[in-house]
Amino acid sequence: MDLELLRRHADEAAALLKSLGNADRLLLLCQLVEAERTVTELEAQTGIRQPSLSQQLAVLRNEGLVATRREGKWIYYRVASEEAMALLSTLHALFCAEPVAQGD
Repeated sequence: MDLELLRRHADEAAALLKSLGNADRLLLLCQLVEAERTVTELEAQTGIRQPSLSQQLAVLRNEGLVATRREGKWIYYRVASEEAMALLSTLHALFCAEPVAQGD
């Protein structure tokens, strides 16, 4: 792999990790891994209140990590980045999964 391509990939990875480095954005993305959600659902599940919730969702949208769809008056958010989904799955396995009991 040439140096320029390697540098571009490193920049992309750093940008993704920077987005995931914010606790509120990470919490929102973790909820969206399971299923798409409305703002109302995200607020109830995360405890993040407006306007912070809207601000963090806007950052995630601008960075291409989430996408939306409208159904009537509701806007649904979902994870749009395969790279983010892969990292979130790994983070879930490391930090959120029930610990496996060790044998006696």
